[in-house]
Amino acid sequence: MADQIREERRPSDAGGSESEGLSRYARVKLARHQERPFALDYVSDLFDDFLELHGDRRFRDDPAIVGGWASFRGRSVMVIGQQKGRDMKENVHRNFGSPHPEGYRKAERLMRLAEKFGRPVVTFVDTQGAYPGIGAEERGQAEAIARNLFVMAGLRTPIISCVIGEGGSGGALGIAVADRILMLENAIYSVISPEGCAAILWRSRDEAERAAEALKLTASDLLELGIVDELIPEPAGGAHRDPGGAAEHLGEALARHLAELSSLDAEELVARRREKYYGMGRWEEVPVE
Repeated sequence: MADQIREERRPSDAGGSESEGLSRYARVKLARHQERPFALDYVSDLFDDFLELHGDRRFRDDPAIVGGWASFRGRSVMVIGQQKGRDMKENVHRNFGSPHPEGYRKAERLMRLAEKFGRPVVTFVDTQGAYPGIGAEERGQAEAIARNLFVMAGLRTPIISCVIGEGGSGGALGIAVADRILMLENAIYSVISPEGCAAILWRSRDEAERAAEALKLTASDLLELGIVDELIPEPAGGAHRDPGGAAEHLGEALARHLAELSSLDAEELVARRREKYYGMGRWEEVPVE
């Protein structure tokens, strides 16, 4: 893996740390690295007294989304994250981090609980996408995600979303409508995977690297476009090389943004959040001289 990433550096970007000068597709591979810290790893490193809550109160518990109460530097918060597995057994249990509709409904239940008690919500985004199986569609996958977008847009408590690995399509967005979006340096966030894009545009998944360049899915790309609010640096070589160091950087940013958002009342918080998303993609015509 490391050899493949080194080979995919851009020749003009020699020197610097191991993460500098990587192609976009090399960062895709880092975002998918099997040893990369997952949501529960960050919960363990950054939060105390995590109490996991289960179930959507309609169908079942979805292990692909975890959540519950926790303490962050003395502040009570609701933590919600998409969770992958380390081995095949755990991946089957977690459905490879691809949530069913009951996962999104569980997330909605927990966010409403946080709003009821006036506690901030912190989410960890890491999924290839929502599960597209027949059962999930029959149980209202699209409606569950859409409902979360609606609820998060008007939730009267601070929301911070952290993209820690893969941010794939609506499956990621279902827990990522937030006041602040933080993104780790080697994470990705896109409407479609490079492989899926390549299969549609060029009829070949072999063009995935070309698609990754066109999609502009890296943290630096999205920061420049105004989609995310802060790029969180990773240790040299990726977060999996030093999970504790990655968590420390993320924790400092979380503390800063939570402090800033906590000073706003509910009305201003919701108004700013909505204006943030209304402004994405806004354009105007300028007459040519």
